[in-house]
Amino acid sequence: MNGGAFLILTLVLSMAVLLVQRTEAKRRRLAIFLMIVVVFLTIYWANVRELSGEVAFALIAALVLNFLFWLLIGRYNPVGDSDKTIQVLGMDD
Repeated sequence: MNGGAFLILTLVLSMAVLLVQRTEAKRRRLAIFLMIVVVFLTIYWANVRELSGEVAFALIAALVLNFLFWLLIGRYNPVGDSDKTIQVLGMDD
């Protein structure tokens, strides 16, 4: 197993899942489409370099890491909505 390729694949795949997870609801469809393209290009690159075993383990590791992020941080800090007004603390307006 190639450790460097596994680390790079894990980072790329986990960032793709994290971006979809933390995108607001109105833009989620576009984010999902773009991240599917990124994931397919990454998997294609890995298959050209004959790293299919690393891709499988990296995908599992990315999903586990994103589940842990959601479990520890994401549930308590939901994604904001851009339609809400920004409230500045300390302003008496």
